[in-house]
Amino acid sequence: MNFFDMIINDPVVLYSFGGLAILLGIGAFYIYYFLKNINENN
Repeated sequence: MNFFDMIINDPVVLYSFGGLAILLGIGAFYIYYFLKNINENN
Protein backbone atom coordinates (compact mmCIF):
# COMPACT_ATOMS: atom_id res chain seq x y z
CA MET A 1 0.00 0.00 0.00
CA ASN A 2 2.95 2.35 0.61
CA PHE A 3 3.73 2.46 -3.11
CA PHE A 4 0.18 3.52 -3.98
CA ASP A 5 0.17 6.13 -1.21
CA MET A 6 3.37 7.60 -2.70
CA ILE A 7 1.78 7.70 -6.17
CA ILE A 8 -1.35 9.46 -4.89
CA ASN A 9 0.35 11.94 -2.52
CA ASP A 10 3.57 12.85 -4.40
CA PRO A 11 3.06 15.95 -6.58
CA VAL A 12 6.08 15.07 -8.75
CA VAL A 13 4.47 11.75 -9.70
CA LEU A 14 1.16 13.49 -10.41
CA TYR A 15 2.84 16.08 -12.64
CA SER A 16 4.73 13.31 -14.43
CA PHE A 17 1.54 11.40 -15.16
CA GLY A 18 -0.17 14.64 -16.18
CA GLY A 19 2.66 15.47 -18.59
CA LEU A 20 2.55 11.98 -20.07
CA ALA A 21 -1.21 12.24 -20.51
CA ILE A 22 -0.81 15.58 -22.32
CA LEU A 23 1.91 14.16 -24.59
CA LEU A 24 -0.19 11.10 -25.41
CA GLY A 25 -3.18 13.34 -26.12
CA ILE A 26 -1.15 15.53 -28.48
CA GLY A 27 0.29 12.44 -30.19
CA ALA A 28 -3.15 10.92 -30.65
CA PHE A 29 -4.44 14.21 -32.06
CA TYR A 30 -1.62 14.41 -34.61
CA ILE A 31 -2.14 10.78 -35.67
CA TYR A 32 -5.86 11.46 -36.14
CA TYR A 33 -5.18 14.75 -37.96
CA PHE A 34 -2.66 13.29 -40.42
CA LEU A 35 -4.73 10.17 -41.11
CA LYS A 36 -7.80 12.34 -41.73
CA ASN A 37 -5.88 14.57 -44.20
CA ILE A 38 -4.38 11.57 -45.99
CA ASN A 39 -7.85 10.06 -46.43
CA GLU A 40 -9.26 13.35 -47.73
CA ASN A 41 -6.47 13.70 -50.31
CA ASN A 42 -7.10 10.24 -51.78
